[in-house]
Amino acid sequence: MTGVHDLPGDGRHRLWPGCRRCCGIALDIGSARTRVWLAGKGTVVDVPTVTFPGTGGLHPVQRGTIVDTPGCARMLQRLLGNRLPRFTRPMVIVTTPVLGGVAYRTRARAAVEVLRPRSVLTVPGARSIALAADADMSRPLLVVDVGAHLTEVVLLCDGAVTDAHRTALGTGDLGETATPEQIVEAVVAMLTAIRRHDRTSLTTGALRRGILLAGGGALRPEITYPLTDRLKAPLHIVPAPHTAAVRGAARFLQAAHSHPSAVTHPR
Repeated sequence: MTGVHDLPGDGRHRLWPGCRRCCGIALDIGSARTRVWLAGKGTVVDVPTVTFPGTGGLHPVQRGTIVDTPGCARMLQRLLGNRLPRFTRPMVIVTTPVLGGVAYRTRARAAVEVLRPRSVLTVPGARSIALAADADMSRPLLVVDVGAHLTEVVLLCDGAVTDAHRTALGTGDLGETATPEQIVEAVVAMLTAIRRHDRTSLTTGALRRGILLAGGGALRPEITYPLTDRLKAPLHIVPAPHTAAVRGAARFLQAAHSHPSAVTHPR
């Protein structure tokens, strides 16, 4: 998987995939697709976010909200139950919508319990994207994530979320209830709001650096070209933008794996 490298261990922890007693999972559970990265194997799952409780399929995640926690758990068990080594308790990193709040994190942790994790950490999707892009997070950074059913605009400072806006609109709506122009207008409006509310020069500095664009929308020229024209700022498309979040989560996973607390304070 591009952009993911093993990090140094702490002397007591061997690196993946050599550490046979360790198991790690990076999860990006989107409204449309779920992507999974397994330590030592890379991306092993990239499938629709669907569960099958009966005769038809249901979507346990809608517009960036987990609406069916048991269904989400069943989906994870179906996708990963036979892929994990026996008698292991994995460390799990889950990406979350920036404005998902405590409710999303609580439901995500509850769903992941089906995998018997020894620890579960959550990370904002925008931060994962920045890490996957090798972005310098010591400076202000604007991240735009145009997903299938949710679009977020986030201002990061020192890697932390300073401001964020979201709209329940994405590429999955194109041709049905939305046009590319509406998505572009929504992104411009959210960026304008962040700039208007910023009493410092952080947003201005981030705009000078350029905007980091990820999500499936970054692959749509009918969105990227008008955005470049409207924003009057450089637009940097993350390599493989549709998988950037899970790749960034994989890097967090590797960093967490090498941390001493991963050995001395298991769940």
